[in-house]
Amino acid sequence: MSKILVIDDEKAIRNTLRDVLEYEKHEVDLAEDGETGIELFSANTYDIVLCDIKMQKMDGLEVLHRISEISSATPVIMISGHGNIDTAVEAIKKGAYDFLEKPLDLNRLLITIRNATDKSKLISQTQVLRNKVSKMYEIVGESEAITKVKEMIDRVAPTEARVLITGANGTGKELVAHQIHEKSHRAKGPFVEVNCAAIPSELIESELFGHEKGSFTSAIKQRIGKFEQASGGTLFLDEIGDMSLSAQAKVLRALQENKISRVGSDKDISVNVRIVTATNKNIKKEIENNTFREDLYHRLSVILIHVPTLNEREEDIPLLADHFNTLICNEYGMSKKVITKDAIGELQKITWTGNIREFRNVLERLIILCKDEIRGADVLAYARPVSGGNV
Repeated sequence: MSKILVIDDEKAIRNTLRDVLEYEKHEVDLAEDGETGIELFSANTYDIVLCDIKMQKMDGLEVLHRISEISSATPVIMISGHGNIDTAVEAIKKGAYDFLEKPLDLNRLLITIRNATDKSKLISQTQVLRNKVSKMYEIVGESEAITKVKEMIDRVAPTEARVLITGANGTGKELVAHQIHEKSHRAKGPFVEVNCAAIPSELIESELFGHEKGSFTSAIKQRIGKFEQASGGTLFLDEIGDMSLSAQAKVLRALQENKISRVGSDKDISVNVRIVTATNKNIKKEIENNTFREDLYHRLSVILIHVPTLNEREEDIPLLADHFNTLICNEYGMSKKVITKDAIGELQKITWTGNIREFRNVLERLIILCKDEIRGADVLAYARPVSGGNV
């Protein structure tokens, strides 16, 4: 069950709460004042805090503030015999999970604790998932070329500037987009990705802006578009160079006015999104060919980040090999393979036309086909794209 800290200057209340909570199989620590409560909270990990508001040395709202500075994820339930609406509102505004009045209704107290426990578990699970996602989108490498990209991300992420990411297929442009989002103040908001090349031109506007029921033949119900889904977060438009001109015009309007309208509707909807785009095309050539709007290009390219090819950063191959070795072996539930120096040397000789994406696939192939050790001969046999029937 939960580990709970009770902070109250009335000994009878503390002991009663301890008896009730321990009967419910919770682990309970007691503090007779705010300062002691802060000391205990700093030295231990608690799932929930119960804190009185009116105390002599330090009042409960100050305790709530100090606890929130140490761990904003821990639910704090405020209790008081002098409760009123203003006090309750102030406590909730300052981050309290709930407010209970004395004399305590024990049934309500136990329900509140159960709900707070569920919330605490959900926050922990969300953090674990967020850490896994962050690991998936980690940019691995220490070469000069990739270090410049990382430095640019760190400088740009905290701003609202629009970013256009360029680079060949498989270089990791989507990793850059994810890192920009994760390091921005929008990190707690949604990250919504649209592959413009994978959506037929006649459907791209519906995908981005949504549509109303009956706006076209297959529109059997209202649809919320990606711009609305990404509100408060980041919208990543991948392969922006493949977007139709009509969709480009609507995207330009959305960027200018921060408003969109669904297909089949004249109603404007305000949106608050940060736009990050990527392309493997030369957009300036697309502008010359009249397939991409120049005014949209200037709107999107406030910041330009170019992601180098793998062959331009071959000194990162040992780090990348170790990274994917760990990742893939964990996925398959197998022991990590030993990759020899001559294997690394052979990997560095390959021309990686598919870049990081191809490199990961080759590592996965080697991990599956080799036993405990991946040697240079294995790379020659299984990895080279131009080798014989083994590939």
